[in-house]
Amino acid sequence: MNELIGLRVGLVGPLPPPAGGMANQARQLAELLNPVCQTVAFVQTNAPYPARWIERLPVVRAGFRLLPYLWKLWRTAGEVDVLHIMANSGWSWHLFAAPAIWIAWLRHVPVIVNYRGGEAADFLQKAQRIVQCSMSRVAVLAVPSGFLQAVFGRFGMSATVLPNIIDLTRFSPRGGRDPMSAHVIVARNLEPLYDNTSAIRAFQQVQQVLPRARLTIAGSGPEAEALQALVTALGLEKCVTFTGRLDRDAMARLFRDADVMLNPSLADNMPNSVLEAMASGVPVVSTNVGGVPYLVEDGKTALLVPPSDPAALASASLRLLQDEQLWTCLQQAGLAQVQRYTWANVAPVLGRLYRQAQGKAKKN
Repeated sequence: MNELIGLRVGLVGPLPPPAGGMANQARQLAELLNPVCQTVAFVQTNAPYPARWIERLPVVRAGFRLLPYLWKLWRTAGEVDVLHIMANSGWSWHLFAAPAIWIAWLRHVPVIVNYRGGEAADFLQKAQRIVQCSMSRVAVLAVPSGFLQAVFGRFGMSATVLPNIIDLTRFSPRGGRDPMSAHVIVARNLEPLYDNTSAIRAFQQVQQVLPRARLTIAGSGPEAEALQALVTALGLEKCVTFTGRLDRDAMARLFRDADVMLNPSLADNMPNSVLEAMASGVPVVSTNVGGVPYLVEDGKTALLVPPSDPAALASASLRLLQDEQLWTCLQQAGLAQVQRYTWANVAPVLGRLYRQAQGKAKKN
């Protein structure tokens, strides 16, 4: 923690709304750094447009957001000791992360790129040269899991693991569990990548065994209408609820009312929702994709199943819901596991990375 004292940090990333993994982590990091650092200057990559009508003009709206963003980046880079960039794949990299790297380089400010995203391998395969060109100007590459560390290593880029942070004052377990209840939740966006279809089909099988079971899906996205139609077609309207996207406080309340969380992703890195579930005392059933096996251990801190397999999701969920001893074992192991991701444990790592970035800048 001492390494953070007195630092002037520029933090680049999105903020809620909409609430999402990277936006929530960026906001939380700013809140945690503020009391410790001399200055925390936030440069928002998803700042609201000055007028609502601009949102309806795809090309024009990019300029309205990008030009003020670049100007604020330039000013901020001249006022801080280190620039911390929350980065992702695809156009987000090209429009926001890469310009931030080059502006910091021009302003002689050391950069730490905090990269996240379960589809990094595909992105790097397509854009390896252009990414490496920008990364040559970066002092430190930090990733939230050993999985992404290995991915970047395959493309010749060395990364350090900087875990996500979980707020245990917000996400905490309820007092006890009603053995007769069966509240299953999913906390992913309604996009093909997160395969909510398999979760719904798995829940249908759970509900056939446990008729009082209910499912809550917290998220928004392009598949909302299709997923609601599937629920209707399966006759599950009375026991499936779509909440839309929830803010972090509402999400914490939902976790405290849940018995099992499903993470049916087809690709993933280090999903915050899994950490939040474990911190809330909710056992997790997840697909064994990407970085998930780096985050949890099958049979000890979660149950892992193959992707695109509703039957396996259902079977693992029923094991947890019907075996109180297994449910309690996974709950307690999950609560112990998330201690690694508290601010008290992550802050010293982040402080060392900031000082490391400064040291590299001085040598160059």
